[in-house]
Amino acid sequence: MILNIVEFMKKVGRETLPPTILFGPGKPPWGKEPFEPFLVERALEKLLAVYVDPSLRDLAYSALYAEETSPGAVAEEARTPPFLAEKRVILVRNADLFMAMNSDKRSPIQPLLQFIEDPPDTALLILISPSANKVKSLYKLCEKNGIIVECPQMDDKSYAAWIRGQIEKRGNSITPHALNLLMERVGTKMSDMHNAINLVSNFVGAGNKIEEEHVFAACADVAEATVWALTDAIAVSDITAALECLHELLALNKNPDEIMGILSWLLESTYRAHPETPIKLGKPF
Repeated sequence: MILNIVEFMKKVGRETLPPTILFGPGKPPWGKEPFEPFLVERALEKLLAVYVDPSLRDLAYSALYAEETSPGAVAEEARTPPFLAEKRVILVRNADLFMAMNSDKRSPIQPLLQFIEDPPDTALLILISPSANKVKSLYKLCEKNGIIVECPQMDDKSYAAWIRGQIEKRGNSITPHALNLLMERVGTKMSDMHNAINLVSNFVGAGNKIEEEHVFAACADVAEATVWALTDAIAVSDITAALECLHELLALNKNPDEIMGILSWLLESTYRAHPETPIKLGKPF
């Protein structure tokens, strides 16, 4: 089964989930990223609240990293009966390292594949894989016997609705122009936006409306650092780095004309600041 993370969140606590859940990338809206870690962390919080008693967390929950733990050790941990709890929850981060492994009979991933194919009722295995290869056995088995939760970034409309909801939870409201400005300055990363919402809400105080001037005062433009990095890459003729920075700026919904204008201003300012630059230029920049 394959679900979008928004659909999956509605099922947590309401429906019985299969014993294996893989959080992976999905097809993003235009200009967005295929994997949003912030959404994954919110889903994990909800899962743990449902399946792990806080008083039994040390006994019934294990958080592992694929670069530090073999697939066989993960399978062994998952097959260990829980103590004083109905289920043992095993979380594995960076599971894309497991997905990159071959799946022949001698492969170290075989014990994990066997677990996913025939899991006990006492385990819930959660895999986080920022990248995924759909032709690999690990992915196919998770789809067949568990749930693949696709976690792309939200489209602009859903993202705006989420921002407004988070602001309202803090007792504030926001004007449409201020909301658009907030999205432009902060970008598409939800962790950055979460921090920005806290900053601007604290700045205006509870119960007040957030205006454009509040966003300018409280929230930095995250694109500025990327623009400087793009300028540096151009200066040293690093085409790869320049293209990466350009891609990031476009992902932040920066207009191409705006990017060119900023670059022109930075380059002209740098040229004028050079000690050998004449006070009066012979021709326009």
